[in-house]
Amino acid sequence: MAKVGIFVGTVYGNALMVAEEAETLLAEAGHEVKIFDEGTLESWQFYRHHYALVITSTTGQGNFPDSIVPLFQAIKDQVGFQPELHYGLIALGDSSYDNFCGAGHTFDALLQEQGAMRVGELLEIDALQHPEPETLAIPWIKKWAELIAS
Repeated sequence: MAKVGIFVGTVYGNALMVAEEAETLLAEAGHEVKIFDEGTLESWQFYRHHYALVITSTTGQGNFPDSIVPLFQAIKDQVGFQPELHYGLIALGDSSYDNFCGAGHTFDALLQEQGAMRVGELLEIDALQHPEPETLAIPWIKKWAELIAS
């Protein structure tokens, strides 16, 4: 099965809870999974030849949580074209803010610009509608696990 690196950007821990749920479900589906709550460019470079799952929350102004800023910046400044990358993205946000899920959309746009292939649709989770984001993420993660297995 696939090797999956889960790269997390979180402020209050919700994205990490989703990542831990994803780790469990992906492992149950037979995938080899590792979570990076402060991912490095080195770890990203390894998983760009396998699968990356980005799970990030968004600050009130649509920015990244501090934990994922260095990784995003390194990918933007040092990686360039990466068409071999297959990835998934789960964006957490609060729809009462103008830039709902802004960090996730920004990360997705960068990866698309770099030629990466998104597997499945981007999942948006609204904190106003889903105070326990992992419950909404479970069906998406299960489907994603099937998509990367084929």
